Amino acid sequence: MRRKLLENRIHIGLVAATLVMIILRILLNEKGRVTPDSIRFMRTSHVFPVIDNTTTPLGYPLSIKFFTLFGWGEFWASKVVGILALIAMIYLAKRAKFYLRETIIVCSLFSFVSIFAATLSEALMLPFVFVFLYVARLQIIGQSSGFQSFIQLSVSLILLYLVRYPAVFFMGGLLLFGLINYRKHYSKNFIGAALTGFLFVALYKTLFIDYFNPDYLGNAIEPNISSASQLVSEFFYGLATSFNPFIHISNPGGGLVNFAIYGVGFLNIAVAAILFIKNKLSETERFFVFSGIIGTACTFLIQFIYVTDALDYRLLAPFSFPLWLVYFKKIYQVLGRLSYLVPALSLATGLAFILLSRSNFLENRRAAANFLDQEKLRDAPLKFYRGEDSNFSATQIAELLSTVNPNIRFTENPKDTLQKTTLTAHKVLRKIKIDTNKFQ
Repeated sequence: MRRKLLENRIHIGLVAATLVMIILRILLNEKGRVTPDSIRFMRTSHVFPVIDNTTTPLGYPLSIKFFTLFGWGEFWASKVVGILALIAMIYLAKRAKFYLRETIIVCSLFSFVSIFAATLSEALMLPFVFVFLYVARLQIIGQSSGFQSFIQLSVSLILLYLVRYPAVFFMGGLLLFGLINYRKHYSKNFIGAALTGFLFVALYKTLFIDYFNPDYLGNAIEPNISSASQLVSEFFYGLATSFNPFIHISNPGGGLVNFAIYGVGFLNIAVAAILFIKNKLSETERFFVFSGIIGTACTFLIQFIYVTDALDYRLLAPFSFPLWLVYFKKIYQVLGRLSYLVPALSLATGLAFILLSRSNFLENRRAAANFLDQEKLRDAPLKFYRGEDSNFSATQIAELLSTVNPNIRFTENPKDTLQKTTLTAHKVLRKIKIDTNKFQ
């Protein structure tokens, strides 16, 4: 009884510390944890019901839109979505008695803290990945079967896809797992749900994407100009940082510190492989590991025909998540409560990084808001010219401005700068000062 009470207190402490870290990650980051993708998400939410792009499904922008109804702007609404995504995962894990300990530990890793703090769709995807894994597990252990289970699994895949397109890799993994285990009682539902998911993808493309942007697929799918060796090296670097429980960001300038970062990541992968091999995996654990590996492999292979950012902890998070769950379950079986040292050290490392690289986001946002008010551009559709350099890059300035007015598009046409509603780094930086740091 005392042991269970102590573990409950550890759980509460980790969740509380994680929430505090998410808030600090937002407020002590110079741009509030936004990226060019964040601008697109917030802009899509802002202009809805007008459909301004089909690069991303509507699930995440609409979740932001929902919380703007309570008086928050798109930026703060996105942060509410991230925090509620974390809380939802913990709540579902506790209520379903499904990997609660492991879910708390994984969500406390600094890389996942960074995801929940960012205005990115991965934050919303993670709870749906959790639900998908739970529904699949019920069928594997025989607690759920028949047509109702098929519907549950199909719906979970469709919801995943409506948040992020890489959900198709979960569909592929589910189909392959069902085919490999075709004699098992769950195989028909797995295969049927995966095929239903692919059917939905086809209908979504025909009825939604092609309607609003008939050239999307043709423009999106093209050979990657990066060499195979570059993509392979980026993949391994991405794996190393994704599975480093303490530091998930390498030094862009290179150096010895990166050898340590990558080394810890690869060592962790080796430990996970040994644990998975030496300790027999249950059927559920095999499915989790299989889904994570297939998703990770597909994320790498798709780069050869679809240009994406270099693979990192963010893009791999939905597929590393089930691997982390199994990993920490095995770690706990070996180390017991000492396993909690990993998330504790991860949060401590993250706190050190946040404090060393801190800048005042609220002050930066206030300066951006004053600038837009003075120029009478707070509610105007804006363009931002990215063709010039500055100490604080044009892209970063646009990201900061988007936290006030998300209706921004980038332009590379110099003629656009003649328009009042087209901003440049020079126009902004001559009127406001931005608190920056060297780590972002």
